[in-house]
Amino acid sequence: MKKFGFLARAATLAACLLARSPAIAIDLAPLWDYGKPEASEQRFQAALATASADDALILQTQIARTFGMRGQFAHARQILRGIEPRLPTASAEVRVRHALETGRTWASATHPPESQTPASRQQARAAFMRALQLAKVARLDGLAVDALHMMAFVDTEPAEQLKWAEEALDLVESSTQADAKAWEASIRNNAGHALHQLGRYTAALRQFEKALALRERGADGAATRSAQWAVAWTLRALGRSNEALEMQRDLERDNAAAGTPDPDVFEELEYLYLARGDGERAAHYAGLRKALAR
Repeated sequence: MKKFGFLARAATLAACLLARSPAIAIDLAPLWDYGKPEASEQRFQAALATASADDALILQTQIARTFGMRGQFAHARQILRGIEPRLPTASAEVRVRHALETGRTWASATHPPESQTPASRQQARAAFMRALQLAKVARLDGLAVDALHMMAFVDTEPAEQLKWAEEALDLVESSTQADAKAWEASIRNNAGHALHQLGRYTAALRQFEKALALRERGADGAATRSAQWAVAWTLRALGRSNEALEMQRDLERDNAAAGTPDPDVFEELEYLYLARGDGERAAHYAGLRKALAR
């Protein structure tokens, strides 16, 4: 996709217990560069040298993920099978991550459409549901949200995707854990896309605008521009073409400044100028879009 309170505080002790997140063993964030799975694998391999037993298993699940991101799904599953004998005595986080990565070897954004057979989807569903249940029991809310968000690659009809996004959003909103809260913009984006596909443009716009507000608080310029694009895309669907055109022009400028021209922006500008009867400008953006595709 181009490419989403808990209980009331009855007592101080209960509130403290609810606010306390389960211990997450190793901080994986500094080791990941999702755009460079090979480099990430090298960092995970290096970290194995000093890792505790559980951390080493977690690192191996992430090494498997890097191979899945490169389309080497059989090799990823081989790594994960090697972990299986140690799962009965491993931590809850290891077991959740093992199930998540197993699911991702069967269904993910990396998989070509022709590979998504009923059998592969069923394998993915079983693994993601196992990850979800384990994560809920262990109160690993961020990983539970991850499992829910992956179900959009299994159930690909917009209504089904919306159902999973809404369940994930419920968990994000009720959780007190920072790693779950960090999912909110992504989950709202997913909900917005499903609503857009269902023709529920006003509801989609609400989700996209909330996602944009969250992105604007962060430091990820690319993610912010993607959220702006989704808002403008939906404004066009609502017939608010002047607002959409202004936003897409701003995005064209900002992407150029960042050195990341976006064919989706050019495509939207093409549609918007066609709607205004400006064939010359529309052809200009069609040409820019096609040049990027070469």
